[in-house]
Amino acid sequence: MKNSSENDNIAKEDSGPVGRSETRVDALDKVTGKAVYADDFKPQGLLYAAVVRSPIPSGKIESIDASQARKLEGVRTVVTAEDVPGSNVVTVIEEDQPALASNEVRYAGEPVVLVAADERKTAEKGAEAVVVDYQETEAVFDPLEALEEDSPRVAQEEVSEEGNLFDRMVLEKGDFEGALEEASVVVSNEYRTGHQEHGYIEPQGITAVPVARGKMEIHGTMQCPFYVQNAVSAALGYQINKVRVVQLETGGAFGGKEDVPSQVAVLAALLAHKANKPVKLTYDRREDIESTSKRHPSVVHYRTAADENGNLLGVEAEVFLDSGAYQTLSEAVLFRSLVHTPGPYSIPNVKVVAKSVATNKVPNGAFRGFGSPQVIFPHESQMDLLAEKLNKSPAGIREANILRSGDRTATSQKVEKSVGLEKSLRRAKELSDWEKTRSEYDKWNKSHENSKKGIGLSTVMYGVGMGAGAPFLEKAGAYVKLEVDGTLTLAVGNTEMGQGAETVLAQIAANPLGLEVEKVDLTDVDTSRVPDSGPTVASRTTTMAGNAIIDALETLKKRIGAVARELLNCSGVLFENGYVVDSEDKSSRISLEEVAGEMWSQNVDLAAEGWARKGMKNWKPETGQGDAYFVYSYAAHVSEVEINSLTGQVEVTKYVAVHDSGKIINPTTAAGQVEGGVAQGIGYALTEDLAEREGEFLDPDFTNYLMPTSQDVPDNLVVDFVEADYPEGPYGAKGLGEVPLMAAHAAVINAVSDAIGERVFEYPATPERILRAYLR
Repeated sequence: MKNSSENDNIAKEDSGPVGRSETRVDALDKVTGKAVYADDFKPQGLLYAAVVRSPIPSGKIESIDASQARKLEGVRTVVTAEDVPGSNVVTVIEEDQPALASNEVRYAGEPVVLVAADERKTAEKGAEAVVVDYQETEAVFDPLEALEEDSPRVAQEEVSEEGNLFDRMVLEKGDFEGALEEASVVVSNEYRTGHQEHGYIEPQGITAVPVARGKMEIHGTMQCPFYVQNAVSAALGYQINKVRVVQLETGGAFGGKEDVPSQVAVLAALLAHKANKPVKLTYDRREDIESTSKRHPSVVHYRTAADENGNLLGVEAEVFLDSGAYQTLSEAVLFRSLVHTPGPYSIPNVKVVAKSVATNKVPNGAFRGFGSPQVIFPHESQMDLLAEKLNKSPAGIREANILRSGDRTATSQKVEKSVGLEKSLRRAKELSDWEKTRSEYDKWNKSHENSKKGIGLSTVMYGVGMGAGAPFLEKAGAYVKLEVDGTLTLAVGNTEMGQGAETVLAQIAANPLGLEVEKVDLTDVDTSRVPDSGPTVASRTTTMAGNAIIDALETLKKRIGAVARELLNCSGVLFENGYVVDSEDKSSRISLEEVAGEMWSQNVDLAAEGWARKGMKNWKPETGQGDAYFVYSYAAHVSEVEINSLTGQVEVTKYVAVHDSGKIINPTTAAGQVEGGVAQGIGYALTEDLAEREGEFLDPDFTNYLMPTSQDVPDNLVVDFVEADYPEGPYGAKGLGEVPLMAAHAAVINAVSDAIGERVFEYPATPERILRAYLR
């Protein structure tokens, strides 16, 4: 009989098997070469993880000493890059980002060592006890400097086009140089934006559970379970079908839980694999801000050419996105930036060059809008400046140039279906009383020295879905099962993260069977239940998952109808209010519950799968021409502001947001999406300043990072929808989620510039920047 101290030591990472009744060796551990037994894979109690991160932005790892950490009571295992059983990568698009840095670090906050312990505080103490010696090397933090020939190298050769240039994309249509020669007016400026923090309520968190030899379950907060599954499979060296991922209730994401959970899950899984126990890794707010992806900072050089009547002749732009140290999703973000740079306008001549650049900063990734806000800021500012030069109204110059049905975009894509921008603009002007308000504010500003009022307008378009940049992800699956009590169980591969998808998808599923929404239950997203449905991003869930649900229900309805026709002795049936009804005699009906029971008795399959897919087939990446997205959503926003010209303080006093997102399935949740997007756009334009110095965030908390509260959003916020139905969407719906933020920041900054009579060229427009612009 062993004493308690011996029993405690069994859990220590270097302890061998003690007192086994089985002598058969089931496997050899790939890293240690030690014998592995079947009963090693019985999890015994949750461990908590902590991460040792690089304190420097660039350097070589000279040595790692974890001996003191291992001696701490309660510390159960320590993992370094040498312990990774599979590939030491976090798979996203490329495979340049290591799970754990092995030889060098490329940003402050990069994971180097992992510690797991019985308690979270113990794990944190263990992490503090790890000693890592670094030889610091020269770093680069500005994307333009990073492209210089003598810049320190950040990007790895296999994932860069040249030096620190990750990717270069082009969009060329017509002859911009010729347009310059014809132009009566040319507007040229540089625009800059900084990081934006996602600010989700729930920080990153993953629990990894080894459930059997060579099997791992991942439970946590995430947007894209299938991304996580692939990443964990690669890092552990497991078959994909040995990794099950379940998305739990997710407290906000905004893009921040698209790519980052793959890294968090890999770190937790590496510890769980080595310790053979469940491991939970959750970030506190400071760690979350310091180490996770942000919106890409940007520099945009933009030239706009027009004739004397304000008709756009050409646009030329050079876009630089600061990717940080690794690629993550920058290639996909850059594609959307490229396509959206010219804006929602009919322009005959366009030349855009977009570049993603490596720097020694935290890797940047997905954020609501996905590369489009950085280019909407310039294109909407340029439209206002053009109007000013030509002595025209900002609304008038947009009305002259916006896309209408039958027009072609900058990529030469003909937009014919569901083009509601003109109606949106007209409605926004009407709801804001645009002309009258502009006139009143002009009079106000002439008679008030310390208070200035402004009104600003923005018009935007948004390509729904993954587009030609990633057509292989334009898919979605659904599983539906009619239960014997007449209720419906629904499983999809796209996630709920606070955007209202659960409600909308339940409505889509309920309608074909004539059910109340309460009769539909949407299960947790589970990679073992549905096929890879692509990511929950790009405002694609309603369109893609909705179509997959309808496809599944078409199959199920046929089975239900066949049995119901027998029971009712009729030739056709309808579904109404929980009943199956004779289409010729509506008094003859039977409850769906009764039909389900009969189907069960007859051994008729009560479940069905559905599938939806889209694809762009004529895209030419060498010129950026062709169909970029299968459909576009549109919006027109109007913002009104009042500015204290002594302090630069801004108050958004009134707001109007009008959207064309096709058929609105649920007006309440849709309005909530718009209201939240407006708030996020106000923050991006005015207050969210994530100060950094040499790759480190100076205040990684919410004390000084000022996200808008309810007090910063105007009480007078009007939301309206122009429903230009999309015939290929579920009941005419198309995407909404990202568009409100995209339009909001531009309307706000245009209102600010209107109020002070000067243009602000950098986000956020803090009081200091506003005063500098006002006084110049």
